Amino acid sequence: MTQQKLRIDKWLWHARFFKTRTLAAKIVAGGHVRVNSDKISKPAFSVGTGDVLTFAQGDHIRVIEVLGLGERRGPAAEAQTLYLDRSPIQEKDPSQPKTQGNGRPTKKDRRMLDLIRAQSLE
Repeated sequence: MTQQKLRIDKWLWHARFFKTRTLAAKIVAGGHVRVNSDKISKPAFSVGTGDVLTFAQGDHIRVIEVLGLGERRGPAAEAQTLYLDRSPIQEKDPSQPKTQGNGRPTKKDRRMLDLIRAQSLE
């Protein structure tokens, strides 16, 4: 019995780790993906169920176990059934500044800041 396999660039695209298949192929060709701890550089490398992929995505290291191959690039819920995420939990760096996420100050806020600065200079 032969095990089914799929090109790694196509699988990464099906599983929605990359927006385009071309982008997935560039990451693989750049040597940024490991399959079962072996560095690969060919987008045509075949992966099957049980393989463990390690690659960087943004500022996170992803460790993914292939559970299925998929026949198409379907919705996200379908794509999540193709893999098991074994990535280590990454905590926030405490040295990074924390923002409230309110965006730019309003005109009223700027006027208040100007008053406070003017009072501190006196």
